Amino acid sequence: MEDNRIGRRTVLRTAAALAAASAVTGCGSLMGSGESRTSSSGGKKRLVVSNSGGAYNDALTKAIYEPFTKETGITVTTVNYQSAQVIAQVKQGRPQVDLMDNTLLIFQKMARLDCLEPVDHDRLKSVKGAGIAEHHLPEHAVGKNVWASLMAYRTDSLKRAPQGWADFWNTDRFSGPRSLQSVEADYPELEFALLADGVPLDKLYPLDVDRAFASMSRIRGGVKKFWNTGALPAVLLGRKEVVMTSLWSGRADELIKQGQPVAYQWKGARRLTNGWGIPKGADNTDAAYELMDFSLRPEVQAAFAKLFPQGPVVPAATKLLSEDVLATLPTSPQNLKTGFDTDVAWWDENLQAVTKRWQEWADA
Repeated sequence: MEDNRIGRRTVLRTAAALAAASAVTGCGSLMGSGESRTSSSGGKKRLVVSNSGGAYNDALTKAIYEPFTKETGITVTTVNYQSAQVIAQVKQGRPQVDLMDNTLLIFQKMARLDCLEPVDHDRLKSVKGAGIAEHHLPEHAVGKNVWASLMAYRTDSLKRAPQGWADFWNTDRFSGPRSLQSVEADYPELEFALLADGVPLDKLYPLDVDRAFASMSRIRGGVKKFWNTGALPAVLLGRKEVVMTSLWSGRADELIKQGQPVAYQWKGARRLTNGWGIPKGADNTDAAYELMDFSLRPEVQAAFAKLFPQGPVVPAATKLLSEDVLATLPTSPQNLKTGFDTDVAWWDENLQAVTKRWQEWADA
């Protein structure tokens, strides 16, 4: 659940951008728990930040960490801790990170477990008057970039382009094997099942679990694989083992860049936000607030979106991006209209029960 949604091996938008990041930082994947790297040296202060590593960290380093260090003198060191590790550290009274980069769903859980400091949004100058959506500013976190799950398909296998999840579920008109996400990869795509069954975007939550599983049962025979890793659906689509699949935004762009006859559409895309959270008892909160504030400047938000296909939470940042880049982002003005934001409170409350039911359904 906590690997960044594009994945650790995602190629950045251009080879030049990746090369530049690597040349400056010596970037490589953070594979071991607690393995760290410093973005630059010589700062008088040090801020320890946990994120999921890989290409995601490379983009963060180039767009956020290094410019922040240059401006403030605060050195950023990154580590790769799972939330369970940080929770254990907090419970022991010894958090080893000053700031976490994770999903708002994870932060919802950590807040429930009393493992996060409340965020004083008034201390963030970049938030004031920025028009950031309310759901990106929960009590114990602040959102900064948005990814999505959406539908992708092979244009050489279908006579017409699917227009939504109802078409995905229509195996007569759109024939061929499909793939959907399993609970092993994350939380299952019950929202897509409900959209396919006619539930409007604004009426999804609270999810009707019975109706969702009934809809999943109708498509089950057409699903070749319920994928359990973020990389698998793109592999299945690229090998033409499936004609349609759900996948995390950014994956389809990689296939298209490779010359694959693949397209995707944003209607019914499920959005989730990555953001910042401060572990309870962290020492360096002042520096953490400085980095959070810096990351929400429009120009910094835009710089990150140019390197990594996740959307800004600050609306003004989209005005600094080209139409080509905006077309790949879930928070561009046109794509915001056709997708929906995940209700993290609902999923935090119901994930355990849904997971149990999924396992029983899958084994039936």
